[in-house]
Amino acid sequence: MATGTQQKENTLLHLFAGGCGGTVGAIFTCPLEVIKTRLQSSRLALRTVYYPQVHLGTISGAGVVRQTSVTPGLLQVLKSILEKEGPKSLFRGLGPNLVGVAPSRAVYFACYSKAKEQFNGVFVPNSNIVHIFSAGSAAFVTNSLMNPIWMVKTRMQLERKVRGSKQMNTLQCARYVYQTEGIRGFYRGLTASYAGISETIICFAIYESLKKYLKEAPLASSTNGTEKNSTNFFGLMAAAALSKGCASCVAYPHEVIRTRLREEGGREGGPGARSLSACSLAGPGFLVRLQVTLGSRRLGLVG
Repeated sequence: MATGTQQKENTLLHLFAGGCGGTVGAIFTCPLEVIKTRLQSSRLALRTVYYPQVHLGTISGAGVVRQTSVTPGLLQVLKSILEKEGPKSLFRGLGPNLVGVAPSRAVYFACYSKAKEQFNGVFVPNSNIVHIFSAGSAAFVTNSLMNPIWMVKTRMQLERKVRGSKQMNTLQCARYVYQTEGIRGFYRGLTASYAGISETIICFAIYESLKKYLKEAPLASSTNGTEKNSTNFFGLMAAAALSKGCASCVAYPHEVIRTRLREEGGREGGPGARSLSACSLAGPGFLVRLQVTLGSRRLGLVG
């Protein structure tokens, strides 16, 4: 049984590891974050393109070329951002991301570790039910505390400016949200974030099961020293990637809904997403947008 000092050290270790891992991941994956957010936006999805030279055979009786909706892919959006806005736009929202990612990861892993200790005393220690309740509790606390920062980050990533024009910084964006929407504006998308807790639960349930399997595997017990440390490291990395990938594929729709709720004009009657239920009415087509970027971030799982 761990002493109070050991438990405190474990919590501090989770705080530090979660914060550092989240910060490094945020920097390297920021361009993918920007592209993903742009692809999730209703402004991109609702754009219409005409191909009169291609679809001449589809002219209706009224003599009008039919309308075709085209959703750009990852490379098309990347090319558009580089040509029209410049490479710096690929790092839009990095400021609030760096401000928020370390505290959010630290709070998450600290809450997860503490909740796991408590639930181990209620349920069978280290069982799946313990992992599920611990992950859900930690995600609920983290989402509630950090939503204002993620709201500002999303707004900055969705802002489109011509190359060379001045863009809002983090403080200017936060001030604009407050002036136009008030305090409630900072909590847009929170309901979708709560719905997305299922992703965290699935992720950690799979991860903890894989981690337990790796510890009990014959290969892990037969190796020693440097080989064992190397095996553990790459095994945990693979477990983190697999668990995050599976969870993201299952729970991805909430991310698209959350982005649309956070768009400027996303309030009732606006051009953006009106409500969580209104977003879901758009059908499954936009809910699987940019699945290729899933699992590229928030892999800050620790052993």
